[in-house]
Amino acid sequence: MKKLHFIFLIRDSEVSDRRGEFEYVQDMSSFFEYWIREAFGVRFEVLCDMMVSGRRSILQRPDIHTLVEDHRERGTDVYHFYLTYFRPLWTDCTCDGYHAENFGMVWWQRPAGGPDAPSVPFMAEKNCTAVSHVLAHEILRQKGYSRYVPAVHDIWTRHHYSDLRFVGYGRDHKREDRSPAFLVMDAADLV
Repeated sequence: MKKLHFIFLIRDSEVSDRRGEFEYVQDMSSFFEYWIREAFGVRFEVLCDMMVSGRRSILQRPDIHTLVEDHRERGTDVYHFYLTYFRPLWTDCTCDGYHAENFGMVWWQRPAGGPDAPSVPFMAEKNCTAVSHVLAHEILRQKGYSRYVPAVHDIWTRHHYSDLRFVGYGRDHKREDRSPAFLVMDAADLV
């Protein structure tokens, strides 16, 4: 079975303040195992952990190159998906994400409100949707879908500029429209 490894990248000074977000990331990882199987018919063993970044000079800040090196060290046969505190320097996605073979990343936006009450609706809308976007690219690529980039971008555009709503799910992985814990792209037209 293929492996999908979510890695929540945070600064060492923020570890204690972002525990609530990491708990959400763990729940989200479990949800995506379900969503990928249901939406695309692909099974992944999903892992999740935290990667702590120490203090660095301005010229040594983490970037895509740093993450690609980490990906190689961990093993390129595993699909590593980084949730980072910075935007990628280059992307062709409007979701502030980047994808390559068995590699994905998105800019994980911090919810306002502090560490005591991380906002689930905010994380679902801003972060979970972006993760679903990048995941869709890679899963369609792995399935041999030749137009996987424009197909995902067409749906993404419809979500943001037309009347196509993101699909909501509760923590029990059942469809939930009123107060979803997770929001994803509508994958019905992608498979």
